Amino acid sequence: MKVSQIPYKRFTLEEAQAAFEAFCKANAAATCVEDVIAAKNAVMECMIDYYTQASLANCRFTLDTRDEFYGAEVAYYDEIGPHISGMQAEYGKLLLSSPYRAELEKLLNPRIFKSIEVQLKCFDPCIIEDMQEENAVTTEYSKFMSEMQFEFRGETMPLSALRGNLEDGDRETRRECAEAIGRGLQANAAQLDEFYDKLVKIRHRIATKLGYENFIELGYYRMGRMDYNAEMVRKFRDNVKESLVPRVKALKEKLAEEMDYGTFMFYDDAIWMAGEQPRPMLDKDGIFKAAQEMYDDMNPIVGNFMRAMQEAEAFDVEARDGKFGGGYCTCFPRYKQPFILANFNGSCGDVDVMTHEFGHALAANFACEQDNFELDVGGMETAECHSMSMEFLCWKYMDKFFGDMAPKYRKRHLLDALSFIPYGVIVDEFQHLMYANPDMTPAQRKQTYLELEAKYRPYMTLTGIPYLEEGTRWQYQMHIYESPFYYIDYCLAQTVAIGFLVASTEDYDSALSRYLEFAKCGGTKAFEQLIEDAGLASPFKDGALEILADKAAEIANNL
Repeated sequence: MKVSQIPYKRFTLEEAQAAFEAFCKANAAATCVEDVIAAKNAVMECMIDYYTQASLANCRFTLDTRDEFYGAEVAYYDEIGPHISGMQAEYGKLLLSSPYRAELEKLLNPRIFKSIEVQLKCFDPCIIEDMQEENAVTTEYSKFMSEMQFEFRGETMPLSALRGNLEDGDRETRRECAEAIGRGLQANAAQLDEFYDKLVKIRHRIATKLGYENFIELGYYRMGRMDYNAEMVRKFRDNVKESLVPRVKALKEKLAEEMDYGTFMFYDDAIWMAGEQPRPMLDKDGIFKAAQEMYDDMNPIVGNFMRAMQEAEAFDVEARDGKFGGGYCTCFPRYKQPFILANFNGSCGDVDVMTHEFGHALAANFACEQDNFELDVGGMETAECHSMSMEFLCWKYMDKFFGDMAPKYRKRHLLDALSFIPYGVIVDEFQHLMYANPDMTPAQRKQTYLELEAKYRPYMTLTGIPYLEEGTRWQYQMHIYESPFYYIDYCLAQTVAIGFLVASTEDYDSALSRYLEFAKCGGTKAFEQLIEDAGLASPFKDGALEILADKAAEIANNL
């Protein structure tokens, strides 16, 4: 079945209530552990229907945020979502307190129970209205960003299309692009400040109602984090500052000297070499054809899945007005069908997003095949390992996309990945400071961001770029608004992905085999256990980032 043919039917709150009431009755009447599991499986079938229809509505809304029908459906799920969270909390309490708990933990993965314990820390009936308000504001922001228009060289375009010019080999083009971004954001400055102020204050209010000092601890629980905490993340950020920032700074300063930049600007950040920049030599259809050939050669399972995705028309990659400006992979679990949205703009990012989101989709497919709905693909730190590692495992095939420019692409890709980590921890620390100080003014938030830029990217300046020089780069990093504390998962996963790259240069087949096993395990194991089983170093391990930076620099130099 093609994704466009998947039938949409609004999932009702009444359906959920009936399913949870049936679980409560069956659980109370259970005379053995098998009875409890049967009741649990029945209510999970209902949740599969809920998540399928909610995901379908959101997907079709993001394809065109001006679609009034699906806009109303997303608003509906924003309303009922907190009520269903309440039912899930009651379900979790009953499962945790079951007289058959010990037997259940022998028959089910213990991480299911750990996950429930984390979920219960996120909910109380007293926050339902606040959650509904948060959902509504977040959706309004997403729609606002998707429909925002920017003027560039006489043309009007969405941000997703404009940003491709930041990778242009011509410095003047990049400068004009950055200025266009700044002017476009500045025209909407009041609204962007208002969105974030509302979201910070709503989330702080929810946290205090649940008994937390601020949103930070609750934010970690919302991300479903079972394997690491804020203190471990703080140490990771410190290690980035000590081990990675000096290396990236040296690379950027050397590049600025070679390119005779004088001052290394924000709009120089995507450039790693002089002359023509690597861009795909293929159009959209050519990229898909090359990707199919690549995945067929990589592994039969991977190739067959790519073919199935294309047959289901499970990609939407063309940038257009009204379309959600980012990229994502979602899944419709009832149909065991992943779906990828992207916005091609002719840059290296087209190949990056193809390989990245396909890694997500492959892991989602493994979870569907194993009927692993509750644990799914794991936490977001694990999920991002699936995607970022796939990017690097595709390196050997980059000639298909870039021809003679493939070595330049590989070098850019690796050094970009290395320099991304300092940016990622800026985003993370910024959010920690925002939620620790929820009464900050917009001006204070912007000043804080500038200070973090100086801390983690001391080689670069935003000075002279309209609006962005005020400390507003974060306002088009949509994760900050929509998914607080998500971004650090990209940083953690990037270290694992570079680890897979290093392994692939030593023995590609072994690295690919270990990656596929990593992806198949999904959420069934702890994050660091998955990394250890793959024979890689944990990003939390002392000295790991320093070793990683050295190995990455060695590979880059060999290129």
